[in-house]
Amino acid sequence: MSDTNIETATFGNGCFWCTEAIFQQLKGVIKVTSGYSGGQVENPTYKQICNGNTGHAECLNIEYDATKISFEELLEVFWQTHDPTTLNRQGNDIGTQYRSVIFYHNEEQKQTAETYKKQLDESGAFKSPIVTTLEPFVKFYPAEDYHQNYYNDNTGQGYCQFVIRPKLEKFQKNFKDKMKVQ
Repeated sequence: MSDTNIETATFGNGCFWCTEAIFQQLKGVIKVTSGYSGGQVENPTYKQICNGNTGHAECLNIEYDATKISFEELLEVFWQTHDPTTLNRQGNDIGTQYRSVIFYHNEEQKQTAETYKKQLDESGAFKSPIVTTLEPFVKFYPAEDYHQNYYNDNTGQGYCQFVIRPKLEKFQKNFKDKMKVQ
């Protein structure tokens, strides 16, 4: 694998604990880092993010091998593993930090995301219009260490069992062909 094949996608689709575990299992994904993007505060902390005053979204920085998985395939997982029709909310998580957002790294990602979003809206794939925003990527701040690899390091914890695990099982059922060999 050449470094020239490594690309980055940055998605905000609710709580990063839930979505990190999903993207980690995709073939072609090299590294998933939970963190914050899209705000005005330098080096924000989780506590600051939770207040909803920094403008950041909880998000994932996904490094992937573009010869093994495309940005469009990552978008497919993004759209199907959260509700892109709820403004500043995912389930019980409420606030701008949980907004549905794609931080595009280049014009090609922007165009691909816009086209995909438009096609989904026109097809009626969701009962309500998609509210996902597309924002230019500026800076990503990794979350604190205890947020990284959260599900894998805390599988016995209640939140992981009752919130993350069902989402992960649904993902595994729907995307069997895109999963890494375990």
